[in-house]
Amino acid sequence: MRYVLSAVLAVVMMAAAPAYPHAGDRLQGEVTVEIVSDRGATLLAVPHKDLWRGGTRIIKKFLEAKKGENYGIVIRNMTPERIGVVVSVDGRNIISGKRSDLRSTEDMYLVNGYDLGRYDGWRTDKDTVHKFYFTDPGDSYSSRTFNDASAMGVIAVAVYREKDRPQPRNETRKHESAPAAPSAGSAERSKSLSSRDETAGTGFGERQYSPIVWIAFEPEHLPVQKTLVKYEWREVLCRKGILNCREVTGNRLWDENQYAPYPPELRGN
Repeated sequence: MRYVLSAVLAVVMMAAAPAYPHAGDRLQGEVTVEIVSDRGATLLAVPHKDLWRGGTRIIKKFLEAKKGENYGIVIRNMTPERIGVVVSVDGRNIISGKRSDLRSTEDMYLVNGYDLGRYDGWRTDKDTVHKFYFTDPGDSYSSRTFNDASAMGVIAVAVYREKDRPQPRNETRKHESAPAAPSAGSAERSKSLSSRDETAGTGFGERQYSPIVWIAFEPEHLPVQKTLVKYEWREVLCRKGILNCREVTGNRLWDENQYAPYPPELRGN
């Protein structure tokens, strides 16, 4: 039996709940991923791709990052069943700090049916996270701690359904602490980053109280959905044509105080 994390307002232990029966291969509802600022505003995202690969829905978006801004990841579960979510930032699992491939064997959070979860930082113990903020690659947690730029600038969420299983016993299990993400070390910036100064990354920010509990949950082997968000500075998105950043220099039908011009051959007469 596996145990996953659930964010709560107080540290309490919960008994495992029975799994909902599956009504087909696809989720009966939506699971959305939004990136929000500390002020609660949803950050500008531009849809890129939405496709199915096997039984997994793949959603890709671009996001405008603002340097130095704290952000959180909000996952809304608009289905009747609870789900497990593997979340990675810059290629590192936000619970353990380990390299993430979004697999079912990784540490994950649980989101109950018709509920949401908000994840604001790298987890360092059962009561603490260190806040996400947009920064340069050399200051990113992935670079400073692991010298890893292999998935820089990508926020990724994999959604896993719960395996059907018999009614569980009333069992609870208490962990003294969640696996701690390594604290920021002194690893040198990789040479590959020197040519990627325009890429955005995520830093290891201020400490924040964020208690969790461990709950029994057995995920299916493959995710039903993956959401990948590529965040970039505004100037990069403009240059790539993802955002239309051309200045508007007037209104074609509203400009005033202009007279009809002479034809070119009559000018100066």
